[in-house]
Amino acid sequence: MDLNSIILIGFYIAILVYTIIIHEVAHGFVALWLGDPTAKYSGRLNFNPISHIDIWGSIIVPIAMILTTGFAFGWAKPVPYNPYNLKNQKWGPLLVALGGPGSNILIAILAAVIAKIIPISGAVKSAIIIGVAGNSWQQVSEAVSSSLGSIFFALLMIVIFWNVLLAFFNLIPFPPLDGSKVLFTFLPISTEKMIAMEQYGFIFLLLFIMIFSTPLGIFLNFMLNIFFRLAL
Repeated sequence: MDLNSIILIGFYIAILVYTIIIHEVAHGFVALWLGDPTAKYSGRLNFNPISHIDIWGSIIVPIAMILTTGFAFGWAKPVPYNPYNLKNQKWGPLLVALGGPGSNILIAILAAVIAKIIPISGAVKSAIIIGVAGNSWQQVSEAVSSSLGSIFFALLMIVIFWNVLLAFFNLIPFPPLDGSKVLFTFLPISTEKMIAMEQYGFIFLLLFIMIFSTPLGIFLNFMLNIFFRLAL
């Protein structure tokens, strides 16, 4: 592995960490906008990694995964909020839940728009996209060696990659993911049942991923391709 590939992997992990942080901070800002200052008083409405990093989810797991599989994933400490402080008790939790994925989707769109106007050839752009999507860092390294613009384009593709994956993965309707809050908004379910589902939700989420890994991968790749095409 050459030096460029190592540098790209460093950016890959750094962008993952900040994508997760932005996702969590967005929840807190929406909650504050709707009347709940919990995240603000907890010192979590900032982009300082020290405030958000989970030692396992933000450092150990991503590094271990990139070294063993070539792919990484992770999480940050959830931003706290009190739903009983929200001005709108019916729709407030839904809006807070959508704040994280919504911020990721907006960032992905912005990155695609900027990438589209970068003056490099379509062939180079396609090679970078294929490399980033397949975690083929040697291919990306070779593609970006031609110009500064191609390096910037590669970084934007990593931004799109993580923001799209994080946004749409979190919309899966299983606790503790944001999609469960969307589901609970429309389901007539008691608070007790909701708490019970959240208590064991992670187990059901793991089972879901194991059983439906192929269709889930197809769906996430489909959404990635939409945003990658916007950048061409």
